Amino acid sequence: MLPLPHRLTPFLRNDLDHTDFPFLGPVQRGKVRDIYRSSPDAWFIVTTDRQSAFDISWCVIPLKGHVLNTLSAWWFRKAHDILPTHILAVPDPNVTVVKPLRMIHIEIVVRGYLTGSTPTSIWHHYSGGGRHFCGNPLPDGMIRNQPLPTALITPTTKSDAHDELIDPTMIIERSLATQTQWEEIADAAIRLFRHGQKVAAERGLILVDTKYEMGYDEQGNLTLADEVHTPDSSRYWLADTYRKRFQDGEEPESLDKEFFRLWLKDQGYTQGGPKTIITDDVRLQLAEKYIALYERMTGEPFPLPSPNDILGRIERNLRSFIRSSQTLSKCLSASCASDG
Repeated sequence: MLPLPHRLTPFLRNDLDHTDFPFLGPVQRGKVRDIYRSSPDAWFIVTTDRQSAFDISWCVIPLKGHVLNTLSAWWFRKAHDILPTHILAVPDPNVTVVKPLRMIHIEIVVRGYLTGSTPTSIWHHYSGGGRHFCGNPLPDGMIRNQPLPTALITPTTKSDAHDELIDPTMIIERSLATQTQWEEIADAAIRLFRHGQKVAAERGLILVDTKYEMGYDEQGNLTLADEVHTPDSSRYWLADTYRKRFQDGEEPESLDKEFFRLWLKDQGYTQGGPKTIITDDVRLQLAEKYIALYERMTGEPFPLPSPNDILGRIERNLRSFIRSSQTLSKCLSASCASDG
């Protein structure tokens, strides 16, 4: 069998940059996901191969959307005993059908280590002299990539531009959540993170930090949404090399998109400056990291799909799923008729 980079090469020209499925209704494009609010009871989320970093869209990474969506579904199943999830179905490796929620407009970031490379990272704040971060006191004398004394919740606001650091007091003052709601959210986030760390450790990985998004369903139940413990939403280090690299002052080996952020910095990129040219070699390296994390985490080989007609495959699977759901099919038909 050919090495993975050679098998991934055909996907460099057969990637999923965006979708357009009029039969699902209007599309809203996020940094990575295309969202179709198709009915009051079901939304379709298509995870594309778009790659963002530093709040900029850069390129597409072969099979990234496939990895993110299927790995997130794997984690959602494991998280269900801790918190209900918004997943209804996964009709295609790139698609998740979810129930709509009343979303909490906060990204709940949980951190276990003093690290990061973005302006909102805890290391950026600490290295600049800050000793309080999102309401959390930090001790003096810590160094980059060191474990924090305890896992910290460091929330940010959700924004199409730049996220803003926020603390629990500000969350309540801005009516983003009540005191009772925030206590429930924080407790769920810590339990999810501890569970994620345990699962990762069993696979020789360190779950360094992550972000969660949550909302409330029609019955008022706090519900987990968006994605869970993916290489886009989380930072993972290899456990067996972490200690030595930390002692030697080297960056830990990672299996996430931090590789891409650090690569951009090594090329001289600074926020607000000209964009760096992304080579095919870098795209393939990042694709390998995404797939390696999938295989390490799930214990299963990544099911490499056919590189031909990825968009067509998604449409066929979507239409088949809709036909199998009579209620959804009628709802979509009525929506299309009213639009047309």
